[in-house]
Formats: sequence, structure tokens, C-alpha cells
Amino acid sequence: MDYFIFFLIVFISIFLGKWVSVSVSTSPHPYDAIFNFGDSISDTGNFLHSGALAFPVIGKLPYGETFFQHATGRCSDGRLIIDFIAEAYGLPYLPPYLEITKGQNIQHGVNFAVAGATAFDPEFFYQRKVGALLWTNDSLSVQLDWFKKLKPSLCTTKQECDRYFKRSLFFVGEIGGNDYNYNFFAGGNITQLIATVPLVVEAITKATSVLIEEGAVELVVPGNFPIGCSAVYLTIGQTFNKEAYDNNGCLKAFNAFAEYHNRQLKSGLEFLRKKNPHVNIIYADYYGAAKRFIHAPKHYGFTSGTLRACCGGGGPYNFNNSARCGHTGSKACSNPAIYSNWDGIHLTEAAYKYIAKGLINGPFSTPPFKSSPFKII
Repeated sequence: MDYFIFFLIVFISIFLGKWVSVSVSTSPHPYDAIFNFGDSISDTGNFLHSGALAFPVIGKLPYGETFFQHATGRCSDGRLIIDFIAEAYGLPYLPPYLEITKGQNIQHGVNFAVAGATAFDPEFFYQRKVGALLWTNDSLSVQLDWFKKLKPSLCTTKQECDRYFKRSLFFVGEIGGNDYNYNFFAGGNITQLIATVPLVVEAITKATSVLIEEGAVELVVPGNFPIGCSAVYLTIGQTFNKEAYDNNGCLKAFNAFAEYHNRQLKSGLEFLRKKNPHVNIIYADYYGAAKRFIHAPKHYGFTSGTLRACCGGGGPYNFNNSARCGHTGSKACSNPAIYSNWDGIHLTEAAYKYIAKGLINGPFSTPPFKSSPFKII
């Protein structure tokens, strides 16, 4: 009888072990966690808790008015691309690293992005006499250090980490846009910006390599937006030369620059893929996803257009550097959903939703994202 009970227990244990294994592998959730690195395009609150006071307006309305009904530190009226990605995979919104409290459950991921962050370390800008423009010193390398510091709280042994990170998605960016912004706002020209592209791409691919070394096997690296359609660039770079604009009213030279950055980045990622054949590196085409609604705004519900900001202090594109969104003299539109541009620099929740859909549902990710039973609504 004792032997019978023993073998029965063994049989049940083996059966349950197989059942658990199958149930995990067939889970509708392709990922258990998301880890995000970047700048204001994906910061969910780190900037407000970093001690930086350059732009405290993102900590109050109208920022956050659409979805959260209060400011969260997101540089938009509502949710960001990373929020929609989390929703699509049935995961909670990522907590900002600098807001994490002792004992908090972080097993579903963490957001390390900081508004104003750069791919370069701050020293690069201070050496070029433009360091005073920096919003933050929490560059991409700082964010990587935060991740390494937090890693023991996520997993301890290599086997445990390998298993955990196998079902984790890592977002590396969007990052690099501010490296160009700071130099341009300081008076740099396109030729000077082009010279920094290989260095920016190198910083991004190096960070991606570091995460791979730390155990990441599923990574998303986004490209740059069509910045020639951004209200801030359209305002600062406006000209009477009609040939400088495309059929959508965007500045050709700056969009060509963004496309050049994206080509260089894709080339760098292809090199990483060959070097790490066991890793899935997805290029997220933010440029293509955004260009759709810039080309046909009304088709996407942007009846007030895509070039003029919803929130601002006047001017042809409603971007006024002396009266930026949230500052004295600025005003937010009554319905951000019919605008794609929020504050002249960042997009509205409505625009970010279309971009996220374009990534998850295709065709703006290479290779495609893993399918999920959840929908972006």
C-alpha cells in the first residue's frame, strides 16, 4: 500500500508538472513584464521625482487631463505609446523607477525613462557649451545603471533571471531626439546634426547590447519621428521659402534628417541581430506610423490638423517659447482628440494611440510584435 501511495504521488506530481508547463506556455499573455528606457515620449513620472524643476508644468493640468484627469508627469494630455503597449499585453502601467517604494510589486516591469534624457552622457553637451539647456542629467547610461541596481529585486540566480527575462519586453527609446534638439536649439544647423548621428546611434546600440548582456531577449528600439512636422521645429525653422515645405506643410530638411537617423539606426540594429542570433530585436517605425495621420489627418479624426499644437501660447503653429503649454499666456484646446500635436513638442493621447496600434497590429514594426488577445481601445 505504501508503495502504491508513493507511486501515485509521483504520478500526480509528474502530471501536474506537465499541466503547469503547458498552461504557462499557452498563456494568452506573451509577456509578464515590460522595462522601458527613454525620454519624454515614454516618461510616466520620473522627471517629476528627479529633483529637476525646469518644467514643473508637466506636474499640473492641462497635462494628463484626458485620461487620468490629473497630471502624472506624462508629457501629454493622457496616455503614451508605452501605456497602450502595456494595455495591449494585459499588463499594468509601468511605475516610474524614482517612485518605487519599498515592498512594491515590480514584477510586471518598471519605467526608467526621464523627460529630457539623452543618449549621450551630459559631459558631451557641457564640452560643447550647451549643457545649460539640459532638462536632466539622467541620460541613457544612468537609466541602465538604475536597471542593474534594481535587477536583484527582480531575480537572483542566472537561471531565474533567464526564465524571467525570456518573458519580458525591453523598450530602448525613443531616445536620441533630445541629443539633436539641444544642439539645434543652441543654434546648430542640419550639417552639424548629421555629424552626430553615428555617435547617437552608437550610444543606442551600445545600450541595447548592455541589456542583452543582462539577459534581455526581446527588445524594441524605436526610430525618430518626422520632426519636420513638429510645431517646435516648424516655428523655429519657419521660412518664406515655399520649396522648404512638403505637401503636408512639413519642413523637408528636418524630415530627411529624421529618416537619415532611422536608416543608420536600422543598420546598427541589423549588426546587433547578426551578433546576437538568439535575440529578437524589433525596430519600431515611429516615423511611418506618425506620417500616416500627418498625410491624411481627417481620416484619423484630427479635424483640427496635425501641425498646430492643441496647447500653446499662439503663433502660426500655436507654439510660443515664452508661453509654452502650462505656462502663463498659454491655453489648451477644448478637445485634444481632434489634434495630433499636444504642446508643440509632444503628441496627444489620440496620436500616440494610433502609433501604438500601428506597432502592435502592423505594419510599423520589423519584425512584427507578438500577437495578444487584448486590443488597444
